[in-house]
Amino acid sequence: MTNAEAVPPDLEAGEQDPKRWLGLVVIATAQLMVVLDASIVNIALPSAQKALDISNADRQWVITAYTLAFGGLLLLGGRIADYVGRKKMFIIGLLGFAAASALGGIAQNGAMLFCSRALQGAFGALLAPAALALITVTFTESKERARAFGVYGAIAGGGAALGLVLGGVLTEYASWRWCLLVNVPIAIIAALAAVPILRESIAHGDRKYDVPGAVTVTLGLVAVVYGFTKAALNGWASTTTISWLVLGIALLVAFVVIEAKTSHPLLPLRVVLDRNRGGSFLASFLIGVALFGMFLFLTYYMQGTLGYSALKCGFAFLPFSAGVILAAGTASQLLPKLGPKPLMVTGLTLCTLGMAWLTTLQVDSSYVTHVLPSEILMSFGLGLTFVPLASTALIGVANHDAGVASAMVNTTQQVGGSLGTALLNTVAASATAAFITVNGVASTPQALVEGYTSAFTWGAVIMAVAVITTLLLIRAKDKDLAETLEVAPAL
Repeated sequence: MTNAEAVPPDLEAGEQDPKRWLGLVVIATAQLMVVLDASIVNIALPSAQKALDISNADRQWVITAYTLAFGGLLLLGGRIADYVGRKKMFIIGLLGFAAASALGGIAQNGAMLFCSRALQGAFGALLAPAALALITVTFTESKERARAFGVYGAIAGGGAALGLVLGGVLTEYASWRWCLLVNVPIAIIAALAAVPILRESIAHGDRKYDVPGAVTVTLGLVAVVYGFTKAALNGWASTTTISWLVLGIALLVAFVVIEAKTSHPLLPLRVVLDRNRGGSFLASFLIGVALFGMFLFLTYYMQGTLGYSALKCGFAFLPFSAGVILAAGTASQLLPKLGPKPLMVTGLTLCTLGMAWLTTLQVDSSYVTHVLPSEILMSFGLGLTFVPLASTALIGVANHDAGVASAMVNTTQQVGGSLGTALLNTVAASATAAFITVNGVASTPQALVEGYTSAFTWGAVIMAVAVITTLLLIRAKDKDLAETLEVAPAL
């Protein structure tokens, strides 16, 4: 958020919005919808792939189309919400998300589903920053604001768990299509309620948008992901694969040049060049790379190899959500005493060990001895990591850069998830194809598991890199966190 007004214009200074708690219900409902969508789609993906005859190489677009649009446009979406009006963009984001979800729910082929997911991501990029900004300007008293953000965060954690179960129920007893269509009534109800309850607020100042930056970074990421997809089909050494990867890298380099030269950058480079903040963003990116792929392949392993129903698969993921919530609560208590680095290193090490455990999966592995222990290790590791990571992302940041710095945590995870899902899907598809070539079509079940474990191996390596990154770059102490408390309410 940039140059936000302290209060909406129709309230006097010091006056509390009488509808602020109702407003929080509306905003939390929108957040619940977005969180539900992510976990629901993971559970529904095997059924959607089969129904629409989507290839293994292309299935990752169901995930990456959303995360690319969301991550690539999130910072621009925040600027648009600031300058056009947060309430207005919140409502537009909700209605657009509903329309995109309806399109996905009636999709007749893979391309139609991919396009709908990209539209969901684009409207989500308008919705998410507007929602956070509305909490900030609606709750002007610091304790109430902290309570409101606590509710918002709890919805994010609990909503993911609810989405896993709901996704299983809808896929099992209705259709995978309802995992998208369920967003429509939620979004419409929230949009209608927002009209009389939420107050409009608009930031003042230089209203320029870094459209060239948004275009180059989004197209660059799309080109890289498409290059990974081509690698699964044509090989890494093919001219097509190399051309797309080179184009993507060139566009991303152009983005950096644009950000360094423009007077109104989408991402001021000073935000990421600080050692602590840069280390946090890089760790967040690497977590996204490994984590999104883990969910994708573990879902396929449980439903395709172990023969779990969609509902059973959803319940099988619940220990993961519970572990994150419990560990995050512990991290909140320990952070002021230990500082961020010990928690992040410990957490990421646990994530690495959990991912490494998944590399031992076989066709006949047990959930209790293989999947569950890895879920517990990774979930506790992530819970210990996320809390200090969010704090170090704000250390030393100026007030006018606080919104960008906060959004970068989400952006880096989404972008990392986009690239990671595409990369690891290519690794898995290539390993499966190679195994079948050597051992014959009869080996397909083992070949699929070979692909999954290859992806998990790369995921474990990437998590280990995140541990090293944290060890080398994070230098913040517990005393440095005090300044983030002064900045955080401005997010």
